[in-house]
Amino acid sequence: MRIFAASLGTETNTFAPIPTDRRAFAAAYYPPGTHPDTPTLCSAPMIAARRVAACGRHTLIEGTATWAEPAGLTGQAAYESLRDEILGQLQAAMPVDVVLFGLHGAMVAHGYDDCEGDLIARARLIAPDAVIGAELDLHAHLSAQMVDNADLIIGFKEFPHTDFLARAEELTALCLRTAAGAIKPVAAVFDCRMIGGYMTSREPGRSFVDRLQAIERQGGEGQGGILSITVIHGFQAADVYDVGTKVLVYADADPAAAAVLAEQLGRELIAWGDAGVPVHLKTAEAVAEAIRMPGGPIVLADRWDNPGGGVAGDSTFLIAELLKHPDVPAAVGALWDPQAAAFCIAAGPGAEMPLRFGGKAAATSGTPIDALVRVRATTDDLVIPFEQSTVSLGAAAAISIGTLDVVLATGRAQTFNPAVFTELGIDLAAKKIVVVKSSNHFHAAFAPIAAGIIYVDCGGPYPPDPARIAYTKIRRPIAPLDPNPWLCEGDRHVSG
Repeated sequence: MRIFAASLGTETNTFAPIPTDRRAFAAAYYPPGTHPDTPTLCSAPMIAARRVAACGRHTLIEGTATWAEPAGLTGQAAYESLRDEILGQLQAAMPVDVVLFGLHGAMVAHGYDDCEGDLIARARLIAPDAVIGAELDLHAHLSAQMVDNADLIIGFKEFPHTDFLARAEELTALCLRTAAGAIKPVAAVFDCRMIGGYMTSREPGRSFVDRLQAIERQGGEGQGGILSITVIHGFQAADVYDVGTKVLVYADADPAAAAVLAEQLGRELIAWGDAGVPVHLKTAEAVAEAIRMPGGPIVLADRWDNPGGGVAGDSTFLIAELLKHPDVPAAVGALWDPQAAAFCIAAGPGAEMPLRFGGKAAATSGTPIDALVRVRATTDDLVIPFEQSTVSLGAAAAISIGTLDVVLATGRAQTFNPAVFTELGIDLAAKKIVVVKSSNHFHAAFAPIAAGIIYVDCGGPYPPDPARIAYTKIRRPIAPLDPNPWLCEGDRHVSG
């Protein structure tokens, strides 16, 4: 079979002040045939397609693969130029049997609230008879346009996202089976009418996802079997129609079976309430609790200043609080401050200098820190692991203020791995507290070395409370903005 694969991804926080233009995609822009052997978060279908093509039975035509770190709205010209580049490559590759897209699902551009749906719909016009499959991040906005124009959509199951390559391999296998006529996937979507989500690093999310996979294993054979289950958590920091949690089920030629299971699972999620999300402590109480806890390091997750959510990652609230405890050895990273990092790199390791850092991007970033610092270490490129991938934070420096170490980076990315610190010579075992700029993707790599984990609510800049977000486009009713209509008798919102 002839397979075309391409990738276009970013996650758009429509409330973030950092615009996304074509240059934002340059750090992870791979023209056809140049993508490395390791995937980015959204390019795993390219790697999965290479693996099946290596057997010699299939021909792979690679398109562009590109990714931009989450930020604010994507410029119209940036989106249209990348979209049209990929669609032109698809047109040149025709005829094809399978089209595989690695997407995010929450990309928003000026003039396009549903970039992924737009791309898939245009691809369908070019390849009307091909099997079109797309992989999405579970923090996506699942739209009717996506589902109607794709044959298969599979999202990550894990949060933290440890499974993007496994899901890409699953997508590729199902698309090939569909193209061969072995299965006929039919979709059903259950709209939970809520803005929610859960972590699979804790209960009840862990057991729930294990059960989803067991259902897939048991039902994947034979007509009417369940082929795939995706729970789209949604991405609340975007003002678009499809924000929110939805369950997507594919069955083999059995729309009723898909609809029944999607509703069953969706109602289960609704019944959880807030059970899937841990308690978040405020800044001062989080530091105090970490000091009280035995052992170390205690990891504090600065969830609402997580660059992976489209914000800057330069807030100073936890740094200011830690400076009130100079006897507590601590580390913070990675703080996005290209200017301060550049100053430290220029001064070099061992230099002592007055430095103002952090608190630059917005009022919600807090007050800049002014301190006499010692430059501990520098690097031209801080590259860290993230599951099957690697991520660059650009040139970076580690500075010390007494017993507090801070990593300053020129590139914006969340703290996926302890290498953010250890690559710059910071011994985390010697720290009582380690602050990471991450929502939950830190968990897989940090949990094995942490004596405890605390999720912190410093108040932003990511909008942490959906009930207080000034949405103008979201479909209503939806909880927590409104009472959940599924809790009212007689309301039905199942589509197939």
